[in-house]
Amino acid sequence: MLPASSLPFPSLLLLPLLFLLSALFLSLCLRRPKHGQKQPPGPPAWPVIGNLHQLGTLPHRFLQSLAKRYGPIMSLRLGQVPAVVVSSPDAAELFLRTHDVAFASRPRTQASDFLSYGSKGMVFSEYGPYWRDMRKLCTLQLFSSSKLETFAPLRREELGQLVKSIEKSAAASEVVDLTEKVERLVEDIMYKMIFGRNRDDRFDLKGLIHEGMKLAGAFNIADFVPFLAPLDIQGFTRRLVKTSKEVDEILETIVREHEEAAPEEQNRQHKDFVDILLSCMDTNYDDHHNFVIDRTNIKAMLLDMIAAASDTSSGVILWAFPELLRNPRVMKKLQLELENRVGKSKMVEEADLPRLSYLDMVVKETMRLHPVDPLLVPRVCREDIIINGYYIRKNSRIIVNSWSIGRDPKVWSDNVEEFFPERFLDGNMDYRGYEFQFLPFGSGRRGCPGLQLGLITVKLILAQLVHCFNWELPEDKSPDELDMTETFGLTMPRANHLLALPSYRLPIN
Repeated sequence: MLPASSLPFPSLLLLPLLFLLSALFLSLCLRRPKHGQKQPPGPPAWPVIGNLHQLGTLPHRFLQSLAKRYGPIMSLRLGQVPAVVVSSPDAAELFLRTHDVAFASRPRTQASDFLSYGSKGMVFSEYGPYWRDMRKLCTLQLFSSSKLETFAPLRREELGQLVKSIEKSAAASEVVDLTEKVERLVEDIMYKMIFGRNRDDRFDLKGLIHEGMKLAGAFNIADFVPFLAPLDIQGFTRRLVKTSKEVDEILETIVREHEEAAPEEQNRQHKDFVDILLSCMDTNYDDHHNFVIDRTNIKAMLLDMIAAASDTSSGVILWAFPELLRNPRVMKKLQLELENRVGKSKMVEEADLPRLSYLDMVVKETMRLHPVDPLLVPRVCREDIIINGYYIRKNSRIIVNSWSIGRDPKVWSDNVEEFFPERFLDGNMDYRGYEFQFLPFGSGRRGCPGLQLGLITVKLILAQLVHCFNWELPEDKSPDELDMTETFGLTMPRANHLLALPSYRLPIN
């Protein structure tokens, strides 16, 4: 057979035509239901790319608009991958509780291969014994109530330093970059809990994590049209390779330094997460499954925890603040609760948090309107299954639009865009996703195991900053002019930094 370069000119013209016809045939095959079963309704798809070109920069919004036309269980084709989009509480319950096992796994992607060491962490790993053992290790060894309580003095110290810094800015009538302050605080707390140290100026781990979160949340053509992967049309592969290499060098350095630490440091009472994971390495942690973690597992888990803790906690706080600034009634009501339950003569302590019911409503309402993960980390269908009369093909991508569910007028009434914490007044709505109209941490087997740590961090920081300071927008800017633009990735942060002018409101000792 002649190489393509030596084929006659007419034959060369046939190659792209054959390629197009093959792709079209494959697309039609993917759309054809098995044995005449009914598929969920959905928009028509283009050959090869399917509906990928329609998603835009804010896919959660586009998918919401499509769901209004095609329904709460909707089919798409993302390149060559069939997908199902879930956009209502009732539909979410079917996928996340009734048939949870069938949808408990994660798809394998370029991002999980590069950033999670071939899905060897917990977030992106496939459902099975390995994932169950990893989750058990995290739940018992890292996120238990007793373990989190040992870090309470650390959180109090770091937050106290931030309050003193803002108090100085308030005395000088200086505008504060709340985005920078909050992100740095959360980063400092996480660094000390996970690595046992302050932020290291040798590394730009924060910047790498932000890049990784963007890439992990992007719709990568290489994942959906595999034969186009070598072309790296979007440049994602190059970025993933670069980011994963730099992250691995940082994590390897940190793990090695822990291993080489002096014996007195290794035997200290309050061990950080790296110490705990290293103590489990190469040992039979689970007697039933001979579960052993190695160095790669440890680095994958560390990356999962850093990414999950940093962008998510700071993201909720930085969405709550502009909503409080735009709603002075809510801000005053929250400050009044803090005065009555905590008192103006002291700082907020973690022990105060369970008694702050209105703070809880404010956090829930923030997560309803601005979910950290607008499209819950995708799942994959493990078997052919019928859901609500619709045939769902094995290996279909399952996308739960929690952003759309949080704005469902059938659930939340007509004022869905209004920031109104009192809608949670009855206290029946749980963070764990038992009520499927509210899914801030996911639901079912793949729900977030770091829920308790995330809530403590968010509530304590938000309460302390609202209790200690009054806040105004700079330069007489109207609250209605606040930029609420969002950006899309694996998380949904604000697009621009939040600037505000603080004034200290507690008695000066």
